[in-house]
Amino acid sequence: MHDVALCVMGKDCLTIVGRPNQKELLSAGPARHLFLSSRVIGTLLDDHLKKQSPALQTLLYTYIRPLGPVPHLSKYSHLRALQLFELRKLPLRPRHLQHLRYLDLSNNELIKELPKEISVLYNLQTLKVCNCKRLCRLPKDMKYMTNLRHLYASGCTSLECMPPDLGQLTSLQTLTYFVVGSGPGCSTIRELCGLNLGGELELSCLEYVTEEHAKASSLGNKEELTHLSLKWSDDSIEELDQHRNVLDALKPHAALEFLGIYSYRGTAFPTWMTSHTFLQHLTELHLDGCTMCEQFPQFGQFKALEVLVLKRLNRLQILCGSNSSAAFPALKDLRIENLEIFEGWVATEQEESTFPLLENVRIENCPKLTTLPEATRLKVLELEEDKPQLSLSILKSRYMSYLSELFLSVCDTEATPTPKIDQDPEVSLSRMVLTGCSFLFPSSPLQPAVGVWKWFGQLVRLDIDSCDTLISWPEEELRSLVSLKILVIKNCSELIGLAEVKGCCTRGSLPNLTELAIVHCVNLTELFVLPPSLTSLTLEECHSVEFILGQGDATASSEHCNDLASNNMPEQSPPPKVNPLLCLKYLIIQSCNKIRSVPGPLDTLTNLNIGDCSGLESLDSLGDLPLLQALSLVDCKNLASVPGSNGNYSALEKIMIRYCPAINMRPLYGHLQRRCNSLEYKDLSHAGSSNPIKGPKLWEPKSWKYVIPRQWPVY
Repeated sequence: MHDVALCVMGKDCLTIVGRPNQKELLSAGPARHLFLSSRVIGTLLDDHLKKQSPALQTLLYTYIRPLGPVPHLSKYSHLRALQLFELRKLPLRPRHLQHLRYLDLSNNELIKELPKEISVLYNLQTLKVCNCKRLCRLPKDMKYMTNLRHLYASGCTSLECMPPDLGQLTSLQTLTYFVVGSGPGCSTIRELCGLNLGGELELSCLEYVTEEHAKASSLGNKEELTHLSLKWSDDSIEELDQHRNVLDALKPHAALEFLGIYSYRGTAFPTWMTSHTFLQHLTELHLDGCTMCEQFPQFGQFKALEVLVLKRLNRLQILCGSNSSAAFPALKDLRIENLEIFEGWVATEQEESTFPLLENVRIENCPKLTTLPEATRLKVLELEEDKPQLSLSILKSRYMSYLSELFLSVCDTEATPTPKIDQDPEVSLSRMVLTGCSFLFPSSPLQPAVGVWKWFGQLVRLDIDSCDTLISWPEEELRSLVSLKILVIKNCSELIGLAEVKGCCTRGSLPNLTELAIVHCVNLTELFVLPPSLTSLTLEECHSVEFILGQGDATASSEHCNDLASNNMPEQSPPPKVNPLLCLKYLIIQSCNKIRSVPGPLDTLTNLNIGDCSGLESLDSLGDLPLLQALSLVDCKNLASVPGSNGNYSALEKIMIRYCPAINMRPLYGHLQRRCNSLEYKDLSHAGSSNPIKGPKLWEPKSWKYVIPRQWPVY
């Protein structure tokens, strides 16, 4: 379908994604519609427009860098649609945009105010300023934009109020965000009375609303509204009855699909929320920060409810009362956080039929909760607690037989006995993320592995974060993970390396592992024996690691196994010296200052990213790297040469070298000169400088005028 659309558009539309070729842009035909997701400086775009006769009607610019100056303004006077990103101010003057129908300035975190002249865009129908975090005010004369139909302002958290007389925009159909202000130059909520709004509406700063104004807003008559969010400020100090009266007066229509109430200070919810016949189409309900509330709706009365989020409800004890029938027939996603006295789910004996469709559950900081809801379809469970009381009960429960993803975060560092289970459960977990969870690892290398690990043979991805009892590589724990493909270990400050006892960690361990990431393990000195299946290796902020494969790198793994075997087996010839990383495609090393070299050759490598490695002296062992597509070397002050310098970089697409003063760059330019225009991404600025802030810029070819920032995956 995309190809068909391109064919129909013909020469009227020009789409440029990635680094633009100057010749390509300037030689393009007289396009009326431009979509640019690339770094195009304003003068280059201006040169293109100067040579074409048809007036530009659409300009959608979504690159992460500013468009820059656009002095040739006459070609923009017929624009119908304009989208710009990363602005401090609008580069085009509104008086040149009289035909504009669509203006999207979303995600511009630098822009603080819109030009006053925007109010003269009388033909504008859609204005988007979503997620402009610093935007404080909208133009005060917006009331004259009488053709405006859609105003999207969600995520403008710094917005102080709405411009005055907003009710004069009688064509307005969408208003996603309305901030109630306290000053004389602000619209009150009663300006909504005559507007036929639909879709989403968020009302913020409701502490400035009176009951009279709330009734005058006539929310109940806006039958096209599907999502309604009502927010008071966290620090509001109004009378509790005022909160109750205002919320009662803001009664929406009965067919609402989403309702969110935040920082409400009333002791009870109004009758329209507790009625068993109202809001029967509600699919998502959020209650957050209603700290004074003592009486809650019977949540099970919302028969269409699919998502329920409850946070900071200090006086909620039971989810459903004893008079509830089989509750939550449609609920799929349940999130409860910071419920101090919450104890249970239902006050009825028929608990089995309460959550028949529930698939995702998140529980955070509910210290009195000891059980999970009865949900036989549960797939994803996220649990965060101080002590592993609920975590332990989960590990020995029947939930393990149908969970696919488990996220456990337990802060307690005290030794906790793991559950003893007579029969191994059937476990279907494919992903597990452990934060803290010291109880799942032995506190000493001399202790045996915790028995639950043998259940996780189906596990595909494992993340271990901030585990203080993880001192040596968990060889015994990992041995059972025969299906594991991705292993991420980060922020384990006590992790040192291989245990001095136990058997050899052979390459038979983790036979299917393809991705390994180790991040911020500051005392780690060595890695375990890497399996030959590995295709991606990431090391970041591991300041004590000297060798990737152990001492001697390429021979370390075999020597390690040989040393252990020599104590238990008859004398035999040493194993051959081999490099196990024969399938490696991605190698990222960041802030590992003691690494001096990288094992090789790595003929399959396609992406190499090394930064802040002051101890690194050579990459010659990597070989010619015939398949290398992306190369990034940054702040490696002792690195003397680039890898693969004898090759021709025939596959190279992206290159960045900065702050590597010991590298002789001229041979590299010789290899790349013939291909400089075909590179998608090149940055050799400050390659010879040792100062990341100041320093001489090394010579580079004049044709290399595009500097495109790197984008690398982060674990």
